Amino acid sequence: MAFVTFGEIMLRLTPGDHATRINTAQSFGVNYAGSESNVASSLAILGNEVQFVTKLPLNALGDACLMSLQGFGVRTEDILRGGKRIGAYFIEIGSSIRPSSVVYDRADSAISTITSDEFDWQSILKGKQWLFISGITPALSKNCAEETVKAARIAKEIGVKVSFDMNFRRTLWKDKNEARNIFDSILEHTDLLFGNSGVLQDVYNMSFEGENAYSRTERALEKAKEKFGVKNLAFTVREHSSASENGLSGISMINGNLTKSTAYKVNILDRFGTGDAFAAGFLHGLGKKWSSQKCVDFATAAFALKHTIKGDQHTSTENEILSIMDGNTSGHVLR
Repeated sequence: MAFVTFGEIMLRLTPGDHATRINTAQSFGVNYAGSESNVASSLAILGNEVQFVTKLPLNALGDACLMSLQGFGVRTEDILRGGKRIGAYFIEIGSSIRPSSVVYDRADSAISTITSDEFDWQSILKGKQWLFISGITPALSKNCAEETVKAARIAKEIGVKVSFDMNFRRTLWKDKNEARNIFDSILEHTDLLFGNSGVLQDVYNMSFEGENAYSRTERALEKAKEKFGVKNLAFTVREHSSASENGLSGISMINGNLTKSTAYKVNILDRFGTGDAFAAGFLHGLGKKWSSQKCVDFATAAFALKHTIKGDQHTSTENEILSIMDGNTSGHVLR
């Protein structure tokens, strides 16, 4: 199965000691990541052909991003070089009652300066089966929003399926109404929607009744299907105990069939990139033509396992994820 993902890859800086806060850190661990590049690296590790599309400056940091992607097996030949800088973000890992936090420094990054004629989507998407995009890239600039919609439209026109993760970053949008308008334009071309109940509340002012996070997410998925007309959806479920422990599960609706995943309780080492691991796992399952049940179980196992791995990238193999699904963990809890 051949995939294309489009978005921004950034410099991730994390205090060397995960118990240290950003404002007192003396050193930072370096990683290169972003939602769409995380999905690309995970899909490549799982054995898929993946191409990541972005724009990077022609300097040592841009080179480092390329080498990082290539190290995971991601193809990079359609990455443009230009612009002045890559974006950066500083991550403070939460613990117990202290939540994780992020400080972004991504204004005027190379991808935010793209123009309408820089990417040849007909050529990039030729011979591919899936395009993956997220709600983060459209927030970076007007041109990024237009290019994300354009990529989705062209993909749909030439028979490439579009998967859209409705990520919403409050700090990147000036107005959630603007986000809603752009998301609506992408949803017109979407074949598979990833999300959760929180983004629907934030962007579309939806509210969901239910006695727990799972029942509220199930209702959110049903409302999203009805409102957006997308036939295939896969949502994550997160039940917060603390910044260190969560209950996790997933739910999907494929061609009208609602499927619930196995549930997990995890102790959290690093929760960043976990939704990306879910998306990659689900897409991998679809590519393997697995049943809806196996797809959502595999995606949820990947989602849970990523919480135990430092950094944004999920580096587990298919066999490692399948092993978790088979119950080879003391934290495995059946719903």
